[in-house]
Amino acid sequence: MEITNAYGLLELCEKRGESLPQVVAEYEAFRANSSVETVRAEMTKTLEVMRASVNKGKEDRGEWAHIIKGYGHLFLEADTKGQLLGGKLFKKIILYSLSVGQYNASLGRIVACPTAGSCGVVPGALLPVAEELGSRDQEVVDALFVVGGIGIVSAAQGPISGAEGGCQAECGVASAMAAGAVVYLAGGTPEQVFGAASLALQSHLGLVCDPLASLVEVPCVTRNATSAVSAVVAANMALAGIPAVIPYDETVVAMKIIGKALPESLRETSQGGLATTPTGKRIYSEMRSKHSL
Repeated sequence: MEITNAYGLLELCEKRGESLPQVVAEYEAFRANSSVETVRAEMTKTLEVMRASVNKGKEDRGEWAHIIKGYGHLFLEADTKGQLLGGKLFKKIILYSLSVGQYNASLGRIVACPTAGSCGVVPGALLPVAEELGSRDQEVVDALFVVGGIGIVSAAQGPISGAEGGCQAECGVASAMAAGAVVYLAGGTPEQVFGAASLALQSHLGLVCDPLASLVEVPCVTRNATSAVSAVVAANMALAGIPAVIPYDETVVAMKIIGKALPESLRETSQGGLATTPTGKRIYSEMRSKHSL
């Protein structure tokens, strides 16, 4: 059993007459030499970790972080005071994404999806949508298998690390994973799942990886929030019947080509982009002085 691209995965679902989550669960069981029941139990634990990282991140004031301090808490406090714009779902997506990113920066336990640097995107988009839809836990677990399926075909064809492909390969792929999962949870077709994934990734093509002081904090955490919002935007477009035009597999290959074209300074080296602005350089110097032996 082998899954290397979205086309093949969709074809496998049709051939077997099985849902996307079921085929991905069977694939994971095959790779782990385990059972589907065991794999589903592990994915349920993954969901629990995601929810815990959201809740703990809301409370986190950044004691162990270097630059960002209590982003989730600040957003929640502002929302409580009625200072923010947008509807409940929109604000919750931002809150959850920021909270998980803050918790990661504070060395908390998160789910890397596909990386730690993009850990806030999937829970930020998926969990608020699940709450709004009143989805049962097993439905959310199924959606996480959709997340996994998109991740599998992404990693098989293109990079999923900022060091290799820029932030398009981290937040971009995470946004694609989240968009597909949201479509699935909302009752979309497998084709719409990958249409949404393609739309989300298309909106991130060329995004560089330029963390300040080599820390996964700025601009990583706030990018997680915008990528989570983009995922839901892409999901809505796919559900509305708006085509991605470019199939997901081709979009991933385009991302890979773009990633190779990016200079090394824009691929997680902190030698370009925001990291080399005057403020970025100042923060780097401060971090180096503070933590030098």
